[in-house]
Amino acid sequence: MKLKKSTILSIVLFFSMGVYAQLEDLTPAEIAYRDSIAKLNSQNDAIAKSQEAYNKGIQLFGEKNYKGAIEQFSTSVKLDPKFTGAYYNKGVAENEAELYSEASKTLNELINIDPNYSKAYFQRGRAFQGQSDYLNAEKDYEKSIQIDPKSAKAHYNYGTLRFLQADYNGAIKYFTKAIELDPNYAFAYNDRGSCYRMLENYPKAIQEYEEAVKKNPKLAFVLNNIGTTRKKMKDYIGALAAFNRAISVDVNFYLAYNNRGVTLMEQGKLDDAKKDFEKALAINPKYAPAASNLSAIYFKQKDYKKALEYGDKAVQADPKYASAFINRGMAREMNRDLNGACEDWHRAKDLGADAGKTYYSGNCNN
Repeated sequence: MKLKKSTILSIVLFFSMGVYAQLEDLTPAEIAYRDSIAKLNSQNDAIAKSQEAYNKGIQLFGEKNYKGAIEQFSTSVKLDPKFTGAYYNKGVAENEAELYSEASKTLNELINIDPNYSKAYFQRGRAFQGQSDYLNAEKDYEKSIQIDPKSAKAHYNYGTLRFLQADYNGAIKYFTKAIELDPNYAFAYNDRGSCYRMLENYPKAIQEYEEAVKKNPKLAFVLNNIGTTRKKMKDYIGALAAFNRAISVDVNFYLAYNNRGVTLMEQGKLDDAKKDFEKALAINPKYAPAASNLSAIYFKQKDYKKALEYGDKAVQADPKYASAFINRGMAREMNRDLNGACEDWHRAKDLGADAGKTYYSGNCNN
């Protein structure tokens, strides 16, 4: 009696766990069916593991463990080479880790898979911008905006690119568009304010900064910007009030301590200024401007050994900070080390400081 195909299949599956299974017992159709099921199971297993790695990557990214996130997203795309979300988040994590070259490569792969992935162009633009490749960054931001004209972030980043190239009016145009698309975009208000500040329209800059604070009162750096702008306007009371507000929002914001110290120093309140510079340096021991400012204060107080000590700290913290070499040079001169002073002023001159050029030409042999 001839067995039905369903019976044969059930028998084969039953004996497949033992040593008696014979491959030739299967028909070609059954072999194809078996192989397709095995392949599907393998694919499903890979996809499941890919999703698991992806989820771990999301978790690590949320913890700001960008390198760990990158490893997980890399595993995810290896297991599922068509998983566009994993490519995208890998590129984002690489940007956050400032691995811009790697990010651009990852996002190239994603764009090859999906040429209309607007956010991929946006993130690749960020990667190019991080590499100072402004031309390609500009092209990617334009492409991102072309695909998604309502992307406030793409317009915002295009504005930052124009700002970096000192095209402040062009930057204002894109920040304004970002604000039109997202009226609560505090960063766009802040950066538009910085454009007006660079154009020396200080009242307008203050207006923009204040609007940014209204949108997000927790942004200490915006309050700091208000302070530095008011200081440029010689509004020392307003500047100090803004720095105080910044510090109340973030007690560890060393930039605000340093800038408040500079304002106090300009008012002749050296002891109060010194406390602020010391606080800034305590929070960030590698912040060269605070050490350099302490050197300047001790010089004013005629404590030349202390001035030299902090001048050394400033130079060690940032060998490219011209003001540190100017202040240390002054301290060296008063400590009867004119050769050392001339070396410092020459270095400051090479770094582009006019004061370095003046001190060197006035005190040293050319």
